[in-house]
Amino acid sequence: MSKINIAIDGHSSCGKSTIAKALAKELGYIYVDSGAMYRSVTLYALKHDLIENGRVDEPKLLLKLHKIIIEFHKVGDKQHTFLNGKDVESKIRSIEVAQNVSMIAKISQVRKFLVKIQQYMGREKGVVMDGRDIGTVVFPSAEVKFFVTANVEVRAKRRYQEMLTTGFKNVSLDDIRSNIEERDFLDSHRIVSPLIRANDAILIDTSDMSQEEQLETAYNEVKKLLV
Repeated sequence: MSKINIAIDGHSSCGKSTIAKALAKELGYIYVDSGAMYRSVTLYALKHDLIENGRVDEPKLLLKLHKIIIEFHKVGDKQHTFLNGKDVESKIRSIEVAQNVSMIAKISQVRKFLVKIQQYMGREKGVVMDGRDIGTVVFPSAEVKFFVTANVEVRAKRRYQEMLTTGFKNVSLDDIRSNIEERDFLDSHRIVSPLIRANDAILIDTSDMSQEEQLETAYNEVKKLLV
C-alpha cells in the first residue's frame, strides 16, 4: 500500500495533536509536531535573551538560526522534542513559551527555516504533521488534509487540565483562555502563512467529541483513500 502524507491544521488546544498522534500510531506513520518546532525556537530565544519587553531581536535570532537543531525522539512510549541535544518537551509547554511563540512564528525567515526542515521530513511520505500551515504551505499537495477546531472555552479547559497534569501549577484558567484568544487572533492575522483552512481540508469540530470519536472521524476519512 502506497504511503501518503496527512496534514492537520487548526487552532491551539483544539485536539489536532491528539488526532495526529493517534492517526500516526494507527497507520504506522511518523508523527511530526510542527508547533513544537516553533516553541523550541521560542525557548531558544528566551534562553538567549533575544526576547525582551515583548519584542524579538530578529537580527540576532536570524544569525543564530543555524545553531538550532530540533529533533524528535521516543522517550518511553511518548515522543519528545529535543533542542540541541536536550529534552525540552516539558519546557516548551510552559505558559511563558506559549505567550511568546506567536511573535516568533510570524517571522518570515524562521518560518522558511522550519518549513524547509518539515518538507524534508515528508519527502518519502508516511508522515502525519500538525500545525498552522501544513495543508496550505508545508504540504499543499498532501493527500489528506484536516482543519480542526473547537470553541474557546472547551480548548481553555483542555489546556488547563493538561498543564496541571504536567506539573504547571501556577496557571489560571482565565490566563490560559486569554492566551488562546490572543494566539487565535495573531495566528489568523499574521502576514506570513496565516492560519486558514485549505480549500480541500476536511473540517473536524472536536468541541463535543471524545478522543475516540475524533480518531474514528479522521481515520474513516483516511481509509477512503487507502482502500
